[in-house]
Amino acid sequence: MKVQVLYSGGQDSSLSAVLLEPFFEVELVTCSFGSGAWRHAERAAEVIGFPFRTITLGPDVMDGCIDLILKHGYPRYGINYVHQKALEQVAKDSATKKDAGGCAYIADGTRRDDHSPMLTMPEIKSLEMRFGVQYVRPLAGYGRHAIDALVKKHFEIVEGPAIEKSDYESEIRSSIKHRFGDKAVERLFPQEHAQSRVMRRL
Repeated sequence: MKVQVLYSGGQDSSLSAVLLEPFFEVELVTCSFGSGAWRHAERAAEVIGFPFRTITLGPDVMDGCIDLILKHGYPRYGINYVHQKALEQVAKDSATKKDAGGCAYIADGTRRDDHSPMLTMPEIKSLEMRFGVQYVRPLAGYGRHAIDALVKKHFEIVEGPAIEKSDYESEIRSSIKHRFGDKAVERLFPQEHAQSRVMRRL
């Protein structure tokens, strides 16, 4: 069986791929808005040993994301929106390929304690029913300390607030900066959180 894992090149989506490996043929999929940010994920996919491809999200998804961020004044709902649209795009692509031996399973690296990105249970059920796929969250039962221990066992990573990887936030920040300037980014994203990128599989 094949599973397509939404992939950023960071530790969580990489760990999800490794946890699924004994049971599935794993393919990593990065969704972007047409920038070259996906190349960071491609390099990480190469070092952990899984096939990789990209899907481009349309400008309407970015517009919807920014509208939500501006409405609420912080990024949570906008990032959730992009994540849902990315999963829908992968699911749609998977559903069209099922008859040709394609994928009926999709997954991501969301963790037990995440708030963003995160699908609600009704959103998960809707995704599965509309596209005829099964959505899997390998890290749903793992807390932060357990994930850190597994990451330490399986990967060499780099961490920091300015680490380049292929997540939604970097492209969202860039788009907001282009449209509204640096001060809007500082206001809407007041806290820098640590990012990670996988450098080597142990």
